Amino acid sequence: MKQAVERKKAAARIILVVTCVLIAEWIFPPLFGHRSWAFRILIAAILIFGFFTHRALKETPRNLGLRMDNFFRSMLLLGPPMFFSVLLLVLLGYRLGTLGLPASVAWRHIGNYLWLLWWGLLQEYALQAIINRQAQILWGKGPRSVLFVGLIFAALHLPNPALTIATFAGGLIFAYIYQRVPNLFALALSHSVMTMALTWTLPPSLLHSLRVGAAYR
Repeated sequence: MKQAVERKKAAARIILVVTCVLIAEWIFPPLFGHRSWAFRILIAAILIFGFFTHRALKETPRNLGLRMDNFFRSMLLLGPPMFFSVLLLVLLGYRLGTLGLPASVAWRHIGNYLWLLWWGLLQEYALQAIINRQAQILWGKGPRSVLFVGLIFAALHLPNPALTIATFAGGLIFAYIYQRVPNLFALALSHSVMTMALTWTLPPSLLHSLRVGAAYR
């Protein structure tokens, strides 16, 4: 009986987080445009919800992957899929004639890179520390929970076809590695590097300026 209750709670937590993101993607833009306060509301809601979830489950920052002792171990696992993914993107960009660094790549834009790291950390926190961990309550570690996380991550990037495919593949890899070696900092770094690799190799028309939800036009 207790296990069934915990599974229901886990499902409810996943639904709540996904609903927050869907509201931000599909409802906020038509009503409020791309105003920063709406973006901050989403972040605050997920962080507050996460805090009470971790508190209820007695999860520590170490449990969640907010730690450095296993950072390099996690990066060793992330290294091969990142290398081959970037290599594939470079070859594809070369084939399409879109390979090249944007003009914005300069030290004066270091703030943009730091923001990308921060945004990657927030996404991976919601996806792994909340959704992945709750999925493990439902199905345990392994293929079912990993596949579920990948599908959720991809669905949150609809209707952008290129991003949906990319995030499904990335979501599977990140979820699998998080279950083996939970480190959100390594995942955030990988997330930001792969985002830059996409934008530096594929044509903007294919990526549709990384827009998702109602902003995708």
